[in-house]
Amino acid sequence: MGRRLHDEDEITIKLATPLKENLKYRSWVEVDLGHFAANWAEMRRLVGPNVKIMQVVKADAYGHGAIEISNAALRNGASALGVANADEGVQLRVSGITAPVLILSPATGSEIDQIIKYNLTPSVSDLAFAREFQKKAHKAGILAPLHVEIDTGMGRGGTIQTEACQTIREISSFPNLIMEGIFTHFSESEILSCYNDLQWQAFRELLDKLETDGHRIPIRHISNSGAMLNYPDCRLDMVRPGIISYGIYPSPAASDKVTLNPVMSFKTRVVLVKEFPEGYGIGYGRTFITRRPTRIATIPVGYGDGIGWPLSNQGEALIRGKRIPIVGRISMDMCTLDISRLPECAVGDEVVLMGEQGSERITADEIASKVHSISYEILCALGKRAPRVFLQEGKTDRVEQSLRRIFIPDEEKSIDRIDSIIRHCFQTRARNEELGDAIYYEMFETLFGKEDRQLELRNDFRYRIQVTEFAPEQVLSAEDREGKKGDSSRILLQKSGAVPPFPLVYDYFKVTTHVEYTKAIRNSRFMIGCALDNEQLASFFEDKRCEYRWLLNRGEELLPERDFRVNRVRIDGEDIPLILSESTERGYEVWFSSEELKKKLNRQARFEIEIETKQRKSNRLFSAYIVYPTRGMEISFQYGGTGIKNVKDVGFFAGKHPYPETTREEGESVTLRLGNEAWIFPTSGVTFFWDL
Repeated sequence: MGRRLHDEDEITIKLATPLKENLKYRSWVEVDLGHFAANWAEMRRLVGPNVKIMQVVKADAYGHGAIEISNAALRNGASALGVANADEGVQLRVSGITAPVLILSPATGSEIDQIIKYNLTPSVSDLAFAREFQKKAHKAGILAPLHVEIDTGMGRGGTIQTEACQTIREISSFPNLIMEGIFTHFSESEILSCYNDLQWQAFRELLDKLETDGHRIPIRHISNSGAMLNYPDCRLDMVRPGIISYGIYPSPAASDKVTLNPVMSFKTRVVLVKEFPEGYGIGYGRTFITRRPTRIATIPVGYGDGIGWPLSNQGEALIRGKRIPIVGRISMDMCTLDISRLPECAVGDEVVLMGEQGSERITADEIASKVHSISYEILCALGKRAPRVFLQEGKTDRVEQSLRRIFIPDEEKSIDRIDSIIRHCFQTRARNEELGDAIYYEMFETLFGKEDRQLELRNDFRYRIQVTEFAPEQVLSAEDREGKKGDSSRILLQKSGAVPPFPLVYDYFKVTTHVEYTKAIRNSRFMIGCALDNEQLASFFEDKRCEYRWLLNRGEELLPERDFRVNRVRIDGEDIPLILSESTERGYEVWFSSEELKKKLNRQARFEIEIETKQRKSNRLFSAYIVYPTRGMEISFQYGGTGIKNVKDVGFFAGKHPYPETTREEGESVTLRLGNEAWIFPTSGVTFFWDL
């Protein structure tokens, strides 16, 4: 029994040395990609060049970091990746990986939508799933690959062997499903056994029977890590290594068949050193009582980091190349080490809980033996909330923070998460938080508006402005409307200010604007809006159904109903009928719709819009703007026969090529062009000035 602590007992806290300046993490997992590549070379040597290798990366690649390990495996020649469920597959897809991804566990009906959306390959164990998969694949209009799992004695996933032929025949009849692979799983491949032989025989007999029936399935596989070493004749078309790729032998008996290098190490630092008197209790439950004056080091890891509670008072760590015992009960976030025999140990010292330090090594197998577990569990649990530091030739290649490895379904659709990432990128790039935020908010309001709206991208933008004089008959008609042959009551109302007067047409140019561009059709019913002020114009920008908008008045007394006309709207060369024109609080709305457009929704189409309006001759400028990201542009100002002269253009074009090619025909036109490979960003545009 330990004695009670009295006031006169002295506890010395010793901060022997300050924390090292380069200490960034409380604990970290080192993943040696050089060792991983060496293991891959050994696996390739074992199976030869003609057998495909699927890298198993389920459970975050056995704790190593699924995204980086997947990329490393693909660089080393992996043909496919194996995951446990659809969420793990989506995580790889969202990270940019496009290689085949097989869900090794029986897929569920609730995962089918993700499987189709992200082009994952399910393993099928029953007909009910296959039938539902066929329905959704047919609805999506795709051909979807799958692998059928056969239960030859594992008693877990897979269709029972006696029912396999019937299951495969029915699945083969589904027109939208492709039988890409068939596989089974050994129950004790880490050893040589008669049971393995029976499973292998059963699988071979099934494959032979299927071939006799005309079913030759392209990818046949049975070999996991243990079978790759113990059953070389079972490699078939593809193997599925997991544990050996991470440098761990499936069993001690297999260690002479291949040379493996452990890929993972788990490390931390000493954060506190104390000196305790005899009889002092350490940790919960006082399971360790000091028998003499004792130096104790605290490290910031516990069972929450995968250092299993059973390692209390029996586990070990490495400090300065020496084995140090874990003493006391392991807590969730901390544990303690007896460093009495290592007087030089100080705060900041590296502590290895699994891996090498000097000539000493602590392996996953050693840890597993102490806690009565298996190395697989140790790898998956160790350091699960620590960053992964990836090494190449002993140097840090990159770091994957722990939160990056925690994938939340549908997080790729989280607007808040995406916005936060982009905003912080701008802050980092600008080296200033305030400036980064300003750039972010300006860009996103320009592209998406104050509220979310679908980003519009346009191609081959053509904007032709034709300025002409009104024809004589149009002038006479306007004079009639001025009252010479018109309604005297209307004239009185105009003089009183109740109604704006008709413009004297000979004081105005007629402006015909022809706009063309290619974009995706979003609505089968859309409008062209005519605004009288900037507030109305802004409201049109916020309406997803507004295809094009126009600001009519620039200090002029014009009425949309009278002085703004949409001559024609065409999509893919077909005229779209005008169905409604009306004045509303936000401006003048001209609506178009066609039943044929419903068939083209979300498809690229060529829009043509022609608008006719007026511009007072004394207002000697005209502006054209590009308000959406656009690739390829031509803006032409045509003024022949109007008396306009000395036309100048002042433009601002944001993009990689900010200076368009300009062509001038004196007395006729000015044209600005950017090729179809050039992107122009909002808000770009040009203003034409002239003399009369």
